[in-house]
Amino acid sequence: MIRLILADDQALVRAGFRALLDAQPDMTVVAEAADGASALAAVREHRPDVVLMDIRMPGGDGLEATRAITADPALAHTKIIILTTFDLDEYVFEALRNGAGGFLVKDTEPAELLHGVRSVAAGDALLSPGVTRRLIEEYTAQASPPAQTPDLDLLTAREREVVALVGQGLSNEEIAEHLVVSPLTAKTHVSRAMVKLAVRDRAQLVVFAYETGLVRPGRR
Repeated sequence: MIRLILADDQALVRAGFRALLDAQPDMTVVAEAADGASALAAVREHRPDVVLMDIRMPGGDGLEATRAITADPALAHTKIIILTTFDLDEYVFEALRNGAGGFLVKDTEPAELLHGVRSVAAGDALLSPGVTRRLIEEYTAQASPPAQTPDLDLLTAREREVVALVGQGLSNEEIAEHLVVSPLTAKTHVSRAMVKLAVRDRAQLVVFAYETGLVRPGRR
């Protein structure tokens, strides 16, 4: 069962998402929050699998709450999906840089929302990889550098190659086909790179690939 928290300052939006999610046999909404501070408190209390987090809320916005959640080792299991009105949003980029697992625009189709929740809960590929990559390309070119970026020397040559392919939006299966290895081997390389770089998920791995030049904007 995927346990979720809904964080949005609009009660009608929360009600709509809750009706959809609670109707699924493998999902349950354990709490709601109307602002960032309440969202953080609810996550600490309930330890959900996934948080649907509005990026712009009063009382400490979704970006601040995302930073606090992803910085807490006790909440490492919790994945965050950012909800946004505009996909090319600098706040969404910062949320991905800080450990959000992906994002969805609020008017997304119900089937895509459910697929996204299940994908992020399982630690699978990015949501809407093309849109996510475009967002990261746009903002890595103009955003200020992160306070601290892990050293590329932490990775083997093969791991760097794998991270670059993740940055290009490839799935584990596609990486395996590209490198002519088994999907399990590809998954192992991705997992080892994530551990070495201390990143939570593939979204952060994509950001890392762009910020370190393993992938360059506009190039695949």
